[in-house]
Amino acid sequence: MKMELKAINTRFRAYQLGEPGSSFSYFADGHFTLIEAKLTDRSRNSLAAELKACGKTSIDTLHITSWDKDHCDLKELQEILQTLKPKKIEYPGYEHDTDSCKDCLREILGYRDARRKAALSMVARPIDPPYVKSLDDAKEFGYSDIYYHPKDIYPESNDNSTVKLFRGGMFNVASLGDISHPNIGSYLRRSRTFKSEVDVLLLAHHGSDNDVNSKKFFKTIRPTIAICSSDHSNQYGHPHQNVRDALYETGVRIYTTKTGDVLVESIPNHRKEYVVTNYKGNTTDASSTERYVSKKFDLLKMNDDTVRNRINPGFKKRKFI
Repeated sequence: MKMELKAINTRFRAYQLGEPGSSFSYFADGHFTLIEAKLTDRSRNSLAAELKACGKTSIDTLHITSWDKDHCDLKELQEILQTLKPKKIEYPGYEHDTDSCKDCLREILGYRDARRKAALSMVARPIDPPYVKSLDDAKEFGYSDIYYHPKDIYPESNDNSTVKLFRGGMFNVASLGDISHPNIGSYLRRSRTFKSEVDVLLLAHHGSDNDVNSKKFFKTIRPTIAICSSDHSNQYGHPHQNVRDALYETGVRIYTTKTGDVLVESIPNHRKEYVVTNYKGNTTDASSTERYVSKKFDLLKMNDDTVRNRINPGFKKRKFI
């Protein structure tokens, strides 16, 4: 049965932090997700403005991809929990020996216990291999989020980052955390849904030069745009020049937070087009604005036989005599 195209007001924002690290938000169908537990003096006002634009006073979900401090800072996590009061927290499912990881996990579990004691809605879930493997297979062309990784635990902690495709809105956002292992990249390239439904790709490990941020990966996944989170001074040179070259050669437009926030928002009637704005510093002045068509619109406008052929390759239209 063909999935019906929905009209969903959808917004994504990549926040300039003024320091190394990542912070994003995804808003779709009334649900606000903050991606990474980072909140700085530079990003605080932008996040408040984004919540206001979405008609929200708190966040629904806090999604943390990695225990590294540039993804989850204890003091910033504490402020997020105290002021934004998430009802759900998705945290990394791998063990890390650092005091920072242990302190952050203790803070999350303490917050969970306090909310439950107060009879408030609360889910705190580690995204680990048993959880990912327990999930039902996702359907193509749907609006349900998909968790791709960690399916296994790797020796390098970065490769245990959570990989998630946010697709509750009219455009989809793929979050890759800090992964870099070629086996994970190969697995994502083999996923029919992942390689056909990514509109916005958050570059793995801040755009570092690795096997995931490769020409082969970009050519297969074909995201419409790529986002790189880099601090204002960009001391690490993200994204790496090899990654920039690979994106250019595969025709993928790159936006970074070096100049300011990146905002992606659906255009009424919230079915077809979205606009991407890269702001100048901590201002509302735009340095660039571009329009794109969502992959959902292109996929779901196909006729029934074309959809069946994508789901079941080799399908032949039934002939009547």
